Amino acid sequence: MQDYKKIDYQRNKDVVLRYIPGHFVTPNSHVNYYMDLSDMKSRQREARATGEELAEMYLASDIIDTILCLNSMEVVGAYMANKLTKAGIVSANAHQTMYITSPEYNVSGQMMFRENNQHMIRGKRVLILIDTATTGGTLKSAIGSVGFYKGQVVGISAIFSFGTQIDNVQIRALYSLRDLPDYASYTSDSCPLCKNGVPVDAICNGFGYSTL
Repeated sequence: MQDYKKIDYQRNKDVVLRYIPGHFVTPNSHVNYYMDLSDMKSRQREARATGEELAEMYLASDIIDTILCLNSMEVVGAYMANKLTKAGIVSANAHQTMYITSPEYNVSGQMMFRENNQHMIRGKRVLILIDTATTGGTLKSAIGSVGFYKGQVVGISAIFSFGTQIDNVQIRALYSLRDLPDYASYTSDSCPLCKNGVPVDAICNGFGYSTL
């Protein structure tokens, strides 16, 4: 793997998007950039900065009860909730504080919540938080799961997003195609990199990458 390139977030020097050009396979697509968000999700200073900047996009919101974190975004989600709470964003929860939770996956790969966690979704106004949104497959699954457990999705937050909305829900992201205009996502059977014989650099998912 070659050296990372970086894009600083204009509003906050502690928010830095690290990426590598290449040929990468994700669970839902082939992409020409790998986003390494591990420090943004796990290093305290960067996670706090990321969560607080994401929260800035929701300071005019009415009610957020639960932040549903996908792909190991719980630390960022906690800082996001803290910023929103300090800014006066209220929840309808009896204890007047937000839930930060994540789904479990069953053997079919579907998102689920055990009975002791379902109260965090049922009847709640849920903000979905994800690291990167490309094909929308993971987000569609999350939206469907929230609906199944009788929750209401009130927004989607992402560090990087290929699109601006999914299922009529707006995606608010720190980085977008404005920052990486040549970012591309392909289905496995229509990938031009594969057709041109470009070798795959790594297999990627929400936990990271493994080189081949």
